[in-house]
Amino acid sequence: MSVLSFTLGVFGTSILAAFLGALTGLGGGVVIVPVLCILFKMNIHYAIGASLVSVIATSSGAAASYVREGYSNIRIGMFLEVATTLGALLGAYLTAKVSGNWIGVIFGVVLLYSAWASLRKPSTGTKSPRPDSLAMRLNLRGSYPVEGSKEEYVAQHVPAGFGIMFVAGTLSGLLGIGSGAVKVLAMDQVMKLPFKVSTTTSNFMIGVTAAASAGVYLGHGYILPGLSMPVMLGVLAGALVGSRILVNADVKALRLVFSIVIVALGVEMISNGLTGRL
Repeated sequence: MSVLSFTLGVFGTSILAAFLGALTGLGGGVVIVPVLCILFKMNIHYAIGASLVSVIATSSGAAASYVREGYSNIRIGMFLEVATTLGALLGAYLTAKVSGNWIGVIFGVVLLYSAWASLRKPSTGTKSPRPDSLAMRLNLRGSYPVEGSKEEYVAQHVPAGFGIMFVAGTLSGLLGIGSGAVKVLAMDQVMKLPFKVSTTTSNFMIGVTAAASAGVYLGHGYILPGLSMPVMLGVLAGALVGSRILVNADVKALRLVFSIVIVALGVEMISNGLTGRL
């Protein structure tokens, strides 16, 4: 395969991956890494490095609009970033210690979980009857726009959410994905934040988490400009198209298609990892 053919192939694949990721809120990293490994036979460490660069770019662009619209909670996001950043550094450190085959198996398991998460119905936003004392002391509360008015909320179960965020950061650093599904799980299911606040705050956090681990990958030489550039440009284009189509799309059908795709990729990654083909 020539350099031009490889670049165009990676660029087109990244557009499709980000398009699917934007329609489900999970990002293109969960698709682009296994596709680079399975279809383009890339070493998984270099595929993860390229994915991290694309995650930083896409998160930075989308996060600004969510903050402007009043959905993202910057205070909660920055507090939880302490956990995700520490986890990301641990995950990036482990990537040089764990074999590519085992990383592939872990990635496959995360893909299967992401498929379930993309089909799961969001919580109804039921709040605990008594405010969390730690959240009140740290002022982890806010409001978001709902049909022309503002709805108040307060975070719950802060220590548990903080711990899950550390796990999400570790997975992000180890696998090169935003770990949005795990972050939304922590904020939506555990901390009982409104679903829109959870997803937008997760997007705000993803770029910082990826940046923390990307520095470690760069130090190990796992970020190749010739691979990262077409991936980043493709992901940006795909995310832009996906976000525009999302407004009028049949989201349930798209989520089902996305889940089928990443289940197939997850099974293939686990199979390749267990048989030593990564």
